[in-house]
Amino acid sequence: MEKIISGFIAIFGLLILANCTTQKTNAPENIQREWMLVEFQDFSKYVMTSNKARLDLSNKEKTNQFSANMGCNNMFGNVSFNVDGTVKFSEIGSTMMFCDRAMELEQAFGKELPTMTNYKVERHYLTLSNSSGKVMKFVASDWD
Repeated sequence: MEKIISGFIAIFGLLILANCTTQKTNAPENIQREWMLVEFQDFSKYVMTSNKARLDLSNKEKTNQFSANMGCNNMFGNVSFNVDGTVKFSEIGSTMMFCDRAMELEQAFGKELPTMTNYKVERHYLTLSNSSGKVMKFVASDWD
C-alpha cells in the first residue's frame, strides 16, 4: 500500500511540474527583437520616427509577451506567433498618461493592434496585417 501511495505522489508531482513550464511560441527566433514602426495608416514616417514608435518582442524569457510605445504611454500584453503565419495579440493594457503629441498615433495603434491576425518577416522587416487589408510595417531597430 505504501508503494502505491508513493507512486501516486510521484505521478502527481510530475504533473504539477509539467504544468509549470514556461509557454513557448512557435515563431521564428528572428522575430524576438525590437521593431520600429515605419508604415501605418496615413501617419508620416516623420511622426513615427520622432515619437520613436516601437513594438518590443525581445523578451527571451517570456516570448509570449510584448510591449510597445508610440511616444507617450507604454502598452503591454500577450502575443502568440505561429509557424503558419498567424498572430494573436491579447490582454492588451496601457499606462494612462496624456501627452499633447503622439495621442493620435497611439490611439490608432492601440485600436488596430488586436485586429492583426497575420505576420510576415522578410529580411529586416516585420509586417502585421488583418483580413481587412490593414497593415503595420516595422523595421528591426538593430538593423543598420
